[in-house]
Amino acid sequence: MDLHALRVLRGFYENELTNHLLAFWLPRCVDRERGGFYNCFDNAGRRLISRDKYTWSQGRFVWIWAKMAGMDGIFDKAGRGMFEDLARGGFNFLRAHCLLAPDDWRCAFLMDESGNPKPVDGKEALDMSIYADCFVVIGSARYARLSGCRDAWMFARSLFRSVWERIETGVYNTLPYPLSPAYRAHGIPMILVNTVCEMHGAAARLEPEAIAALEDTLRMAARDILDHFVDETDTLREIISADNTFVDNPLGQHVNPGHTLEDMWFLIEAMDILGETGWLDKIARIARRALSLGWDEPYGGILHFAPLEGCSLLDSAGDAEGEPMMRLVRSDWDSKLWWVHSEALYATLLLYSRTGDAAFYKMHERIAAYTFAHFPNPDLEIREWTQILSRDGLPQDKVVALPVKDPFHVLRNFAQIIELLTSMMQERRNF
Repeated sequence: MDLHALRVLRGFYENELTNHLLAFWLPRCVDRERGGFYNCFDNAGRRLISRDKYTWSQGRFVWIWAKMAGMDGIFDKAGRGMFEDLARGGFNFLRAHCLLAPDDWRCAFLMDESGNPKPVDGKEALDMSIYADCFVVIGSARYARLSGCRDAWMFARSLFRSVWERIETGVYNTLPYPLSPAYRAHGIPMILVNTVCEMHGAAARLEPEAIAALEDTLRMAARDILDHFVDETDTLREIISADNTFVDNPLGQHVNPGHTLEDMWFLIEAMDILGETGWLDKIARIARRALSLGWDEPYGGILHFAPLEGCSLLDSAGDAEGEPMMRLVRSDWDSKLWWVHSEALYATLLLYSRTGDAAFYKMHERIAAYTFAHFPNPDLEIREWTQILSRDGLPQDKVVALPVKDPFHVLRNFAQIIELLTSMMQERRNF
């Protein structure tokens, strides 16, 4: 790509971020009275259907606002200050409400409008997903990194310590898709990689002496993915057995292309932190494999789930038939999801910039053509994306994982795409 093409592409993504996506969310998502943020909108973005606040999403909002507050090439001083205020308010809301008790470093999965923890799905336990805890950590760490707020850093550090202890002992929940002890989910080491990278960035500013231990944890989580979840064909399996062997049924013979591509840019970030430049070739091969399996040739776009060659998602899963993830894979494999496509946009562009392989840029263009033809709401008063499409690209009024409209993936990836393109432009100027 020449400098002009990079400039045009950067302008396109900046316009999408500022004039379409953020224009939807601000100010309508902000609860000025109680704190926190609303995002239980219907898929079309026209109605707020619940004022409940999922801790998962609250942590993500804090990360987004802190990220935007640091983008001085996009937003002016007043805009960055507004975003920092939003991040601070979101962090304060979480600090005040998300823990089960002041000395119990576990997060409630769901809170009401005022921040009171409440049960979900008729379950008694309030800490229904360790992923929610991780999103609180990454939001708090990103805000600490931005602001230098020591309270935010200490909060993130204490909660992360609790997360790590629970993962080591295996005592934790993973709603919305619990998994029996016979299996391991790629999502756990994957979220660890992302969480530790965020902690690393905050530690560099607030507690440099914590960096060595964080890097040890980061290397362990990254190697777990590359050594145990990736097979000899460079396919990243979403589910493996508890003894780190591959599962010979549809639960273990499917891929989640969006998760794979998201994790590949996580691993590139980990690679940069750890100086493991030798990982890049394998990361690129895994991404190519995910794109090959996941691209829907008849209709375009990327499938939510795809079987390995020679396998069928309709085959018997044996003892795994009752697993919620198996039911999801069978019922939702042909959906086209907003987050998958935003992750693919960033991952392909990043891999193009790192490897120089023009095939990644061609795939980025192909994904972009499908994405921007199908996901943005055609109503110019909304413009935020439809979250789920049928295989043939029609909007579906369905819930995806949580009953929320979540801007995290798209806002995060567009911000990172803008930064990446800015860096690529600078490289061209210096060449």
